[in-house]
Amino acid sequence: MSATTDFSSGELSVGRPAQNSDRHCRVFPARYPGRTVASILSLIALGAIVSSVLGNPRWGWGVFAEWFLSEPVLTGLARTLLLTALGTLFGFLLGAVLALARVSTSPLLAALAWTYIWLFRSIPLIVLLLILNNLGYLYETIWLGVPYTSITFFSFSTTQLITPLAAAILGLALNQAAFAAEIIRGGILSVDQGQHEAAAALGLPKWRQTFRIVLPQAMRTILPTAFNDIIGMAKGTSNVYILALPELFYTVQVIYRRNLEVIPLLMVATVWYLIILTILSAIQWQVERHFARGALRTPPPSFLGRKPSSGAVAAPASRTTEPDRGDVASSWTSAHRRGAAVSIRNVSKSFGALEVLDDVSLDVAPGSVTVIIGQSGSGKSTLLRAINHLERVDAGFIAIDGSLIGYRQVGNDLHELKEREILARRIDVGIVFQNFNLFPHLTIFENIVEAPRAHGVDRDEAAEIARDLLARVGLSDKADTYPRQLSGGQQQRIAIARALALKPKVLLFDEPTSALDPELVGEVLDVIKELARSGTTLIIVTHEIGFAHEVADTIVFIEDGRIVETGTPDKIFNNADHPRVREFLAKVL
Repeated sequence: MSATTDFSSGELSVGRPAQNSDRHCRVFPARYPGRTVASILSLIALGAIVSSVLGNPRWGWGVFAEWFLSEPVLTGLARTLLLTALGTLFGFLLGAVLALARVSTSPLLAALAWTYIWLFRSIPLIVLLLILNNLGYLYETIWLGVPYTSITFFSFSTTQLITPLAAAILGLALNQAAFAAEIIRGGILSVDQGQHEAAAALGLPKWRQTFRIVLPQAMRTILPTAFNDIIGMAKGTSNVYILALPELFYTVQVIYRRNLEVIPLLMVATVWYLIILTILSAIQWQVERHFARGALRTPPPSFLGRKPSSGAVAAPASRTTEPDRGDVASSWTSAHRRGAAVSIRNVSKSFGALEVLDDVSLDVAPGSVTVIIGQSGSGKSTLLRAINHLERVDAGFIAIDGSLIGYRQVGNDLHELKEREILARRIDVGIVFQNFNLFPHLTIFENIVEAPRAHGVDRDEAAEIARDLLARVGLSDKADTYPRQLSGGQQQRIAIARALALKPKVLLFDEPTSALDPELVGEVLDVIKELARSGTTLIIVTHEIGFAHEVADTIVFIEDGRIVETGTPDKIFNNADHPRVREFLAKVL
């Protein structure tokens, strides 16, 4: 049934052909008289305020003009800007260290950082400034040496070292650090846990995880509050008047105490603070826009009016043509290392009272495709994550070609390796996550080259690897886009390419199609089928039973953290021995 408008009668005509169908319909937006009236009243009130301020001679605009650009005021302004810049710089540097200490796994570091934050957030800034300015009363000298000995490297007189300017910078920085630490910590905690796991799974060093993956994403949360704090710092520098330090506010005070023109001089300080705020707000807009890369499909317009850009680092031009899909399967074989054997021995894992894996043992042949099936919550994903040590097991061990991933063996004991050694060994074991876990602030090209670059591959070789992998998953034209600009199927194919960039011996898939629409499942399964013929060892957790039957060499059925039955696809799907396996398959087939 159709509904058309009869323009001659003004009535809605239902169920008959539209008349004048070649005419363009004019659209009139809804009118809101109340909003118009409110806008007019607001303009009248604003005009009245401006007229009152500019027209009232008691504001002393002549005196304002006389002093606004005077040398004492500009000198005080320069000192205010210096205090703001140095206080912010040192405050946020120390705050970043405190924030990282608070989120570290060391209880001692976390406790010390918490104590600092608790103490310096409690002390009023003016009190802190006065204590620092009178530090010479408490300690005549400041020295560096070996505690509890007479060994001294150097020593200074406290009163000579802690000048009013030094006390002001130090006080502002120490105070700012306590608040900055919580701002940065909040940003770090806002980053999805999957991003940490993806970075760890790629073997990125801890410092690279922090500065390349976590902090750039945390900046979107950090920046609004951080700039709010910086603006507060700019105004808070007026507290240093207590040290008789001639910054902007103190200078204005000195002048109006001499000429008694209080209001005009206060307006001088007010307008300069407004200018500082405006400049900081413009900088904030641009910085936030920079760190919004990849977070939005369309970046916001530039505050300066420049044409929006993606901010992507362009991928180098490919020197090779994209292979035909029919040639892809054979090209995987030459491009990647042969698969490794995986040995799982008596592995158990519990989360509190919940036992997720119970004495699991399994052998996976090199170059084979093993598919793990079972109902949700049976321990499939936990076993997969334990293979590359994203989950630490409580008992047992897992070896890749006889080499333990997370431990070293000393007699009959297993000693967990340092994080750096674990990250290096993860090169052999790639993982493709259920929810992709691509790095949203990096382009597709940058996502793929990140791990090779972190492991010492030179730029040109890493670029060649990325171009080759993008061609093999059929997405060469998407190199400069961000993950959010791709469909789910495309993102999962990029996640596969990223995992393959280090040429792993074993590739793990954690339900690679469960987050996809049915129409997108096929394109991801096609890539996995091609990989299955490449010689890389594949271990796949999936609910796609038809796909499992097609590609698997071995089917493993897990129930309540135990392996119930293992066998070939024909054996499991057509003639399973265990009744629970037959019952499960009867429901899903």
